[in-house]
Order: sequence, then structure tokens, then C-alpha cells
Amino acid sequence: MNTEIEILKILENNARISNKEIADMLNISVEEVEKTIEKLEKEGVILKYKTLIDWEKVGAEEVYAIIDVRVNLTREKGYDDIAKRIAKFPEVHTVRLVSGDYDFQVVVKGKSLKDISFFVADKISTIPEVRDTVTHFLLRTYKEEGVLMFKDEEDRRLAIVP
Repeated sequence: MNTEIEILKILENNARISNKEIADMLNISVEEVEKTIEKLEKEGVILKYKTLIDWEKVGAEEVYAIIDVRVNLTREKGYDDIAKRIAKFPEVHTVRLVSGDYDFQVVVKGKSLKDISFFVADKISTIPEVRDTVTHFLLRTYKEEGVLMFKDEEDRRLAIVP
């Protein structure tokens, strides 16, 4: 058993679990769990602990968009350089290099459709290496990071009785 991998899988599923619970699950000491987690944090394997929130339920909705970005590479500017520049904008949630018709998938968050539109027009499109973009506004999220964002409703079908 690779203890580090097992601890990471447990934390990925539930970052609030106690070290004692992890130790019990893996049949190891609490001290070993603590040392392993501390080591993984120092090495940059564990980057952040995060809470997933359904903002719609508290009336603080924000607008998300996925922006597909196509770029022209130069000798001076490669994918990593362009990605780092895009990632520095505070509106940017995620930047990924992808295969297909576009080079990057950029997830952004804003207060309104207008905010995101201005972000694309004023910040992304003005980067010299950006050739073109396509913006997809997220209308509804059904599952986020493995978590269903809705309650299963009771089955409303009538039972067929012979």
C-alpha cells in the first residue's frame, strides 16, 4: 500500500477529515498521518484545501464562462508564457492547455455577463498572441468536482400494481 497516495485520495474526497480518522482507515499511527501530510504540503503536492459552495442557495450567484482561446506561437512566446500571462488575471479561475481546435480553455468568474464580456474584449483579446476566442456562458451546474449540485427528487412515477 502506498500510504501517501491513500492519504491523498482520502483528503481529496474529504479535506475536513481528522488525522485520527485517516489513521484508523489506513491502520497506521496518527503521527505517521501528520508527518505524511506535512511532507506533502511542503513538497507542493497538496496545494490547497477547498470548500465547495452552492452560491445560488445563498443568493450570491456569480457568472462563470469557459473561454476557448486560440493563439499564435512565436519563438519568444510559447504556450507556458501565454498561459502564465492569462492566469495572472484575478477573474481567471482555471487555465488549461487542451487538444482540438483551440489551444486553451480558460474558466473565468464575474459579477455579470457584461463583466465577462469586457474581460474578454479588454484583457484576453488584447494579448498579441491571441488569435481568436469563443466564450461559453455557464447556464447551470449539475455536478461540480464530483459533487451533485441538486437533491435527488423522489420517484414520482406511479407504481403499477397487477
